[in-house]
Amino acid sequence: MATRDIITNKLREAFAPESLEVRDESHLHEGHAGHRPGGETHYRVYIVSDAFKGKSRVERHRMINAALSAELAGSVHALAIHAKAPGEG
Repeated sequence: MATRDIITNKLREAFAPESLEVRDESHLHEGHAGHRPGGETHYRVYIVSDAFKGKSRVERHRMINAALSAELAGSVHALAIHAKAPGEG
Protein backbone atom coordinates (compact mmCIF):
# COMPACT_ATOMS: atom_id res chain seq x y z
CA MET A 1 0.00 0.00 0.00
CA ALA A 2 1.28 3.48 -0.87
CA THR A 3 2.40 5.67 2.03
CA ARG A 4 -0.18 8.31 1.02
CA ASP A 5 -2.95 5.73 1.44
CA ILE A 6 -1.59 4.61 4.82
CA ILE A 7 -1.52 8.22 6.03
CA THR A 8 -5.06 8.80 4.74
CA ASN A 9 -6.41 5.67 6.42
CA LYS A 10 -4.74 6.38 9.76
CA LEU A 11 -5.99 9.98 9.84
CA ARG A 12 -9.54 8.86 8.95
CA GLU A 13 -9.49 6.28 11.73
CA ALA A 14 -8.01 8.65 14.32
CA PHE A 15 -10.00 11.82 13.58
CA ALA A 16 -13.13 10.97 11.52
CA PRO A 17 -12.48 14.13 9.49
CA GLU A 18 -15.11 16.26 7.80
CA SER A 19 -12.56 16.71 5.03
CA LEU A 20 -9.12 15.30 4.36
CA GLU A 21 -6.57 15.74 1.61
CA VAL A 22 -3.12 14.16 1.64
CA ARG A 23 -0.71 15.34 -1.05
CA ASP A 24 2.56 13.63 -1.92
CA GLU A 25 4.92 16.53 -2.63
CA SER A 26 8.08 14.45 -2.82
CA HIS A 27 8.69 15.47 -6.43
CA LEU A 28 9.10 19.08 -5.24
CA HIS A 29 12.03 18.08 -3.03
CA GLU A 30 14.30 16.21 -5.43
CA GLY A 31 17.90 16.89 -4.48
CA HIS A 32 16.97 18.00 -0.94
CA ALA A 33 17.54 16.26 2.36
CA GLY A 34 15.40 13.22 2.95
CA HIS A 35 14.37 12.70 -0.67
CA ARG A 36 14.74 9.18 -2.01
CA PRO A 37 14.27 7.75 -5.49
CA GLY A 38 10.64 6.77 -5.86
CA GLY A 39 9.46 9.58 -3.60
CA GLU A 40 6.95 8.99 -0.80
CA THR A 41 9.01 11.15 1.56
CA HIS A 42 7.34 14.59 1.72
CA TYR A 43 3.64 15.11 2.39
CA ARG A 44 1.17 17.92 2.99
CA VAL A 45 -2.05 17.24 4.94
CA TYR A 46 -5.21 19.34 4.94
CA ILE A 47 -7.65 18.08 7.57
CA VAL A 48 -10.83 19.43 9.17
CA SER A 49 -12.13 17.53 12.20
CA ASP A 50 -14.22 18.09 15.33
CA ALA A 51 -11.30 16.51 17.22
CA PHE A 52 -9.42 19.81 16.83
CA LYS A 53 -12.06 22.02 18.49
CA GLY A 54 -10.51 23.98 21.34
CA LYS A 55 -7.00 22.73 20.54
CA SER A 56 -4.03 24.94 19.78
CA ARG A 57 -2.05 24.61 16.58
CA VAL A 58 0.71 22.82 18.49
CA GLU A 59 -1.76 20.39 20.09
CA ARG A 60 -3.27 19.59 16.70
CA HIS A 61 0.14 18.90 15.20
CA ARG A 62 1.07 16.68 18.14
CA MET A 63 -2.16 14.70 17.71
CA ILE A 64 -1.43 14.10 14.03
CA ASN A 65 2.24 13.31 14.65
CA ALA A 66 1.19 10.74 17.28
CA ALA A 67 -1.27 9.10 14.86
CA LEU A 68 1.47 8.88 12.22
CA SER A 69 4.40 8.08 14.52
CA ALA A 70 5.39 4.89 12.66
CA GLU A 71 5.49 6.66 9.30
CA LEU A 72 7.39 9.65 10.69
CA ALA A 73 9.94 7.31 12.28
CA GLY A 74 10.31 5.47 8.99
CA SER A 75 9.77 6.53 5.40
CA VAL A 76 8.25 10.01 5.83
CA HIS A 77 10.88 12.74 6.02
CA ALA A 78 8.59 15.79 6.15
CA LEU A 79 4.93 16.43 6.92
CA ALA A 80 3.31 19.85 6.48
CA ILE A 81 0.08 20.03 8.47
CA HIS A 82 -2.95 22.27 7.97
CA ALA A 83 -5.40 21.19 10.70
CA LYS A 84 -8.62 23.02 11.47
CA ALA A 85 -11.88 22.51 13.31
CA PRO A 86 -15.14 22.88 11.33
CA GLY A 87 -16.03 26.52 10.76
CA GLU A 88 -12.48 27.82 11.07
CA GLY A 89 -11.22 29.91 8.16
